[in-house]
Amino acid sequence: MSAPAKVLVVDDTPHNVKLLADLLAVKGYVVATAVDGAQALASVASDKPDLILLDIMMPGLSGYDVCRRLRADAETALLPIVLVTSLDPNQERIKGIEAGADDFLSKPINQPELFARVRSLLRVKSLQDEVRRQADALKEWNTKLEERVADQVTQLARLGQLKRFFSPQIADAIIAAGESSILAPHRREICYVFTDLRGFTAFTDAVEPEEVQAVLHDYHATMGEVITGHEGTVDRFAGDGILIFFNDPFPVTEPGKRAATMALAMQARFAPMRARWTKLGHDLDLGIGIAQGFATLGAFGFEGRWDYSAIGGVVNLAARLCSEARGGQVLIDRRTRAGLGDGAEVKPVGPLTLKGYAQPVTAFELMRLGDGSSA
Repeated sequence: MSAPAKVLVVDDTPHNVKLLADLLAVKGYVVATAVDGAQALASVASDKPDLILLDIMMPGLSGYDVCRRLRADAETALLPIVLVTSLDPNQERIKGIEAGADDFLSKPINQPELFARVRSLLRVKSLQDEVRRQADALKEWNTKLEERVADQVTQLARLGQLKRFFSPQIADAIIAAGESSILAPHRREICYVFTDLRGFTAFTDAVEPEEVQAVLHDYHATMGEVITGHEGTVDRFAGDGILIFFNDPFPVTEPGKRAATMALAMQARFAPMRARWTKLGHDLDLGIGIAQGFATLGAFGFEGRWDYSAIGGVVNLAARLCSEARGGQVLIDRRTRAGLGDGAEVKPVGPLTLKGYAQPVTAFELMRLGDGSSA
């Protein structure tokens, strides 16, 4: 049930104030009173009436003055005002309209006319209040919508940045989980893959930069499809080298097998490119090294430039194995070999004497996996 409407009666004659207040109270209205213009303005500010019955002739501020001030304030610009006068209404009507009055009553008060005008203006006030409520609600909805759109734009920007490093599925998961915790430095066992073009240095010395750019674009685009298809995390592109790892930022089952499967797929996709480049006189081939072990992972860099990367001996070992791999070879370390199971076909290589390692390193050439994938 709605609250009863509040009416402010303003008149400098106490008898008139009491008469109007009593009549309105009997009809169930809440009544506030004021005896002059200044008190009326103060009552409007404190009591928030729904309608004003305002005498015109008062000492100090007249009814016209009060009406003009209320109309100048955005909060009361639409507040219904009925001017009450004992003067000729025809003479006062134009002045009242110019001051902003909504209606007029003549003294002495005709009760049916009083109630009819009050009811009519309160209906208008109710409609105005509803429109204002709807406008406020619409403004609130728009604000929330703008905040939601801004949040989604931010999320899309973050997602675009994360897709530089991760497969789309992983990037979506990072956004959903909150990447701040995921990108913080942490320790995890990963399988690291290092790829490199054989003959690239000689190639860059022999051709124009535009041709080098075209070859790298072809190479990166093709290998990028393979990496994304196997949900690898790209550490970075380093010229002709591509650095990838598995089992981070989210764990995957059999990361070594996934890395090996990707490496064999890379060699298979590389073969047609190598054939095309050979026809152009470019002697390029692909070597790949894979190592498995613990690393520290997270966002590393400085403000304005951050890379999601892995740090640790497993990275160095994969790079050294890649350097030892001939064109078309995939060399893996002992831990990667152990994770592939008996179904994988491998060929022992070495032990290899690798730069930075005091002892020779056991390595294997990956030929094919148990599912039939082969280099």
